[in-house]
Amino acid sequence: MRYQLSIPVTALALLALAACGTERGGGAGSGDTVAPDVPLAGVRWSVESVSVDGTKTASPSDAYVEITDKGRAQGNYGCNHFGADITVEGDTVTVGPGEVTEMACDKKIQGFEDALRAAFSGKLKAKLTDGRLTLTTEKGDTIALTAERPSPLIGTKWTVDSLVADETATSLPAGTEGKAHLTIAEDGTVGGSLGCNRFTSTAKVSGDSITFGRLASTRKLCPGPVMDLERELVQVLKQGTVKYEVKHRALTLTASNGKGLAAYADMR
Repeated sequence: MRYQLSIPVTALALLALAACGTERGGGAGSGDTVAPDVPLAGVRWSVESVSVDGTKTASPSDAYVEITDKGRAQGNYGCNHFGADITVEGDTVTVGPGEVTEMACDKKIQGFEDALRAAFSGKLKAKLTDGRLTLTTEKGDTIALTAERPSPLIGTKWTVDSLVADETATSLPAGTEGKAHLTIAEDGTVGGSLGCNRFTSTAKVSGDSITFGRLASTRKLCPGPVMDLERELVQVLKQGTVKYEVKHRALTLTASNGKGLAAYADMR
């Protein structure tokens, strides 16, 4: 996956706050504060909308931001992933140069990403109220974010959005986005789609591992890219026991050979 330097992102700003905890505005007479009601560190923030030059654009997909324990901001615009360094002084966030992936995006999502980049530059003021975070630029443009609740492993529909090999994520074959998904039920059964064919199995969760049982699926033939995706997913699920990790609304399954998949909680 290639990366390039990108215009700083606001989501990153949010993360900067998380890195520094809750801080008060710096100058004398400054009454602005980042309220400590909701801790920012370790929270995944969902981007709800961006307002630029008085025009509000709602997030068309799963745009989010979070911060690592090393002070790096990371997240997803809704299509492309990003990362950057950030600094915070009181309630002022300054976003440094960052990186962004170069995946082709739907026009609607691309428009939203462009709006984010326009708003996420220079110094930003942060205001936190009842779990809602607002970042405001010097021009008065704003970004609205809310704290997300983590999605449970059981009962959530997990839609596959990338493949994993030795901790490196790669995009899905063109035209297969949103087609593959799985859901683990309370009774231990698993069902979903491999991209073309439906499948069923069983799953036993123990610690940070899931052991899948025998995989049964339909036998339809589909276009090449879809079948390529199916073969990759079958190789992961047929490994039997895989490691899993849930971070907020993201799930990663990794087999002992280093291959795996990443998926997001599909709330539709």
